[in-house]
Amino acid sequence: MKFDNSGALASQHIKALIAESAIYSDIAIDESQIQPASIDLRLGAKAFRVRSSFLPGKERRVSDCLAEMAMHEVDLTQGAVLEKSCVYIVPLLESLRLPEGLSAAGNPKSSTGRLDVFTRLITDYGVEFEQVPESYSGPLYAEIAPLTFSVQVRQGSTLSQLRIRSGQANISDESHLQLQKQERLIDTDLDAREIKNGVPVSVDLSGDPDTGLIGFRAKRHSGVVDVDRPGAHAMAGFWEPLYVEKGHNSLGKLILDPGEFYILVSKEAVHVPVDYAAEMVAYDTLVGEFRVHYAGFFDPGFGAPEANGVGAKAVLEVRSFDVPFLLEHGQNVGRLVYETMLETPEKIYGQGLQSNYQAQGLKLSKHFTME
Repeated sequence: MKFDNSGALASQHIKALIAESAIYSDIAIDESQIQPASIDLRLGAKAFRVRSSFLPGKERRVSDCLAEMAMHEVDLTQGAVLEKSCVYIVPLLESLRLPEGLSAAGNPKSSTGRLDVFTRLITDYGVEFEQVPESYSGPLYAEIAPLTFSVQVRQGSTLSQLRIRSGQANISDESHLQLQKQERLIDTDLDAREIKNGVPVSVDLSGDPDTGLIGFRAKRHSGVVDVDRPGAHAMAGFWEPLYVEKGHNSLGKLILDPGEFYILVSKEAVHVPVDYAAEMVAYDTLVGEFRVHYAGFFDPGFGAPEANGVGAKAVLEVRSFDVPFLLEHGQNVGRLVYETMLETPEKIYGQGLQSNYQAQGLKLSKHFTME
């Protein structure tokens, strides 16, 4: 399969790659893994607890590194707990034989990011995380580091996803501006000076009009979250709600404590047109020493205006580094970079799919109930 144009591959292209064994697995790939502009990647039968994170570099395979770095092996076939503050390498069930001209990138799934599970894709001979070079042929691995909650996983659990691209798919700042005017990527007016390597996204700390809720802070000492059991965990055991503080000087402000994990929400509603996909830039030192998004992929159709008329908020997975940092309402915290699709996907986010976060506001991952 070879394409003359640049863009991200749509669901129908991913199906074709599976049919051609460019994406393959010993265990049949399920239709539910195929998303509008990505494919969910499944954990294999075992995980390796390693001493530290690593990249193999251009001379080594991941298996060569595991021979040196692995401390012990964990059987995932019957399910196992990956402990917080530990690093694991898991061979994935899917492997690749990418045709000429195709490359790929990995990213945690939305639910993975909202659990503060730091997950990155690794390839043989890789010199960058999350990047699959053009025409790569070989296995895929996930580095998994639960940072706040220990998580129960098993063979077949899906924590990460893969977006495949032909050529250079990202659009220019000028194209971002035109698309903003035509499609309202975010529900606020922007001029050319505000669009720089993507569309700016700010944080909403105004509070819910009825409750004053602005977000959630993860509790450090909690139980285990089963990643394959939606709605199985009561929020109160894992999260502390955060509210607007009383008093004029504190309205619309939140001090991020180093090492703490927060779920917040964007001030803007976000819209991804069906012929585009988007990715949130996760870490930008120009706006502060904090990370605002682990799971960066936004699918075609996310926040479609027909869902509720205004699009959907972007949930922000926030962790401050090194020093306390003051966030204020409306402060820019990240950027959405849009890219073209090769074709309109046969599958559209929120249309006939189990899309957990369409038309969302401030929302925890699907694993929690608000009890």
